Amino acid sequence: MINRVVLVGRLTRDPEMRYTQSGIAVTRFTLACDRPFTGQDGKREADFIDCVVWRKQAENVAQYLKKGSMAGVDGRLQISSYEGQDGQRRYRAEVVADSVRFLEPRGASTQRDTAPAGDVFGGGESSGSGWGAAASSTSSQSSNSNKGFEADPFSGGGKIDLSDDDLPF
Repeated sequence: MINRVVLVGRLTRDPEMRYTQSGIAVTRFTLACDRPFTGQDGKREADFIDCVVWRKQAENVAQYLKKGSMAGVDGRLQISSYEGQDGQRRYRAEVVADSVRFLEPRGASTQRDTAPAGDVFGGGESSGSGWGAAASSTSSQSSNSNKGFEADPFSGGGKIDLSDDDLPF
């Protein structure tokens, strides 16, 4: 049997971290994931999906993500039930995350609206490990070469010298 969920979306609010009685960290958050089509009114709709993550990953999510942050979640769907205050049985669907990927550098979600059109990373801080390959400059585009980025070879619009042996196909 397969129970696998992969999501990419933005957090709808700041993550909420708590600890169990045995001291294990658990963080809950909701991802807004755009649907691949528009509604009858021409607007794109979204699904709001509850997620839960445990242990060290829960602490990292609570520390580094906030409302508006883009994240990727890989996990499984879990349906649980409980009895509400009115005595009715309630059901809850949530994704239990095995892995949460931070898909933009720290600070980028607050700076994306003010960033120039060509600035993909929004000039946020570099965060080191845990942010995958996405790192950003702390001051200017010129320091990107020190952060693992190379200058864009296509930005000058000139001819690029490649031999057929360099192409993978």
